[in-house]
Amino acid sequence: MKLLCALALAVPLSVMSQERITIYQVLPRLYGNTVTLNKNNGTLAENGCGKMNDFDARRLKRIKDMGFTHIWYTGLIEHATKTDYSAFGIARDNTEVVKGNAGSPYAIKDYYDIDPDLAVNISNRMNEFKQLVERTHKAGLRMIMDFVPNHVARQYHSDCQPTGIKDLGETDNTSLAFSAQNNFYYIPNEPLHLDRISGNNNSYTEIPARVSGNDVFSAWPGVNDWYETIKLNYGVDYQNGHSTHFSPIPDTWKKMTDILLFWAAKGIDGFRCDMAEMVPVEFWHHAIARVKQEYPKVTFIAEIYNPEEYRNYIHVGGFDYLYDKVGLYDTLRSVVREENSATAITHCWQATDDIQDHMLHFLENHDEQRIASPFFAGNAEKALPALVVSATLDKAPVMIYAGQEIGENGMGNEGFSGEDGRTTIFDYWGVPSYQKLTRGIKYLDKNEAKLYAFYRSIVKIINSSEAIREGKKFDLMYVNDSSENFDPHRTFAMLRSTGKETALIVANFADTEKKICINIPSAAFEYLGIKPQTKKAKELISGKTQTLTLNITAPTRVRISAHSAVILTF
Repeated sequence: MKLLCALALAVPLSVMSQERITIYQVLPRLYGNTVTLNKNNGTLAENGCGKMNDFDARRLKRIKDMGFTHIWYTGLIEHATKTDYSAFGIARDNTEVVKGNAGSPYAIKDYYDIDPDLAVNISNRMNEFKQLVERTHKAGLRMIMDFVPNHVARQYHSDCQPTGIKDLGETDNTSLAFSAQNNFYYIPNEPLHLDRISGNNNSYTEIPARVSGNDVFSAWPGVNDWYETIKLNYGVDYQNGHSTHFSPIPDTWKKMTDILLFWAAKGIDGFRCDMAEMVPVEFWHHAIARVKQEYPKVTFIAEIYNPEEYRNYIHVGGFDYLYDKVGLYDTLRSVVREENSATAITHCWQATDDIQDHMLHFLENHDEQRIASPFFAGNAEKALPALVVSATLDKAPVMIYAGQEIGENGMGNEGFSGEDGRTTIFDYWGVPSYQKLTRGIKYLDKNEAKLYAFYRSIVKIINSSEAIREGKKFDLMYVNDSSENFDPHRTFAMLRSTGKETALIVANFADTEKKICINIPSAAFEYLGIKPQTKKAKELISGKTQTLTLNITAPTRVRISAHSAVILTF
């Protein structure tokens, strides 16, 4: 039984090709900002803001040269903000229902418009967006943008929607708590109360109250709720047993599908769908099929945290990839922090073995704490073995968050986002690591340059090595749990092979150099279709070669530095 668990099933997946997806996530509002004042809770005028135009040919070339296939521009669509753009025909937002001076990119104010913060010429912002799409494609990168389906800003109103499309909530019957044809949920005869948040200074009026984005069916949301947003209604009556009303097709389904088609028509290559599991899978089945009918190459990525729903959102919903947060991310983080054994990695991938190539691997994103922050590892180098495991474990996509590659620590009391180890998404801010990256890698210090080189090697290896790109996996942990000179709690080892190329991957999570002996069973040779042999092997990260012996009767020996890994190919 143990042996069977160690073998990965070869599952044919329609989403896979010879190229593995590698994603660079970046928040344009922060990335190109060169202002260094960094005033706590500063305004746009004080702290500055990056623009779409900052992603010029030179900067996109750096990202492409690092080995990425896709770039996810986070926060492109217009969202609520405390900055006044009324001179450009954009209604002001009430500050009581905006988090941070810049506002959350996930409190969408107009699904059909680009955020004015990101434009050099605000009146020309959609054209600047089109130029960004063109530059991205010209650089050889594919473009991902957010789709936020579960909630919108309290004061949502589209002034850019195409002719003939009615605004969200425009035809709602607000006297009903629920109607399948309403776009929002209501609390009839009760105004919204924000007293818990703003005290007696509440200047925002909403009658009747609408349900907050995190499913708060109350007119009294709390400070920790998504009070700045309102939940969209997809035909699920949450207050009456979660009963579903999908026939006739709810009006929200039609409007949200139209929004996806609107952006797909502008050349978008993929959508990262925010909190996808808070929207019924039946909608995704409808919408994704409709989009792919016209744009079959568009990729859909789901932010999802419920493992029990994974297969449903792939096989029924039609998603190409899902966040591997409650799984590989949580496991690797706990191993790096010495809260868990490296043996947990095996149990982790086994839990999603049948859908492993649909899982999106990452160690950072805008929601998570930075590796280099004291809340995670306190040192970016401590997560390098986790990076190698994340990138080489299977054929799934891999994502890196901008700044991760040079050790951005996410520290700084920006304003709404406090000193929590996360790079703010709510505030105007100048991020030092971004400012170095936008100037050029020659401005990195010695440690940053070393880290950058390691990341660049790993991202490139994902597609340059046949074994890492598309090989089958054999987990070696089960035959080494009691081996001499192999610490299963701080070491992870596996083989990947296509038959033509084989890779031995060994990660050392310990804080000391290790001379590791690895037992390789006969089953590994049989399953991977390789023979016992002694050969010159190339270590892909360093580029060095060494003699490597793979056989059944004696262990394979490798030396690995602290907090590092080797990828030996032959």
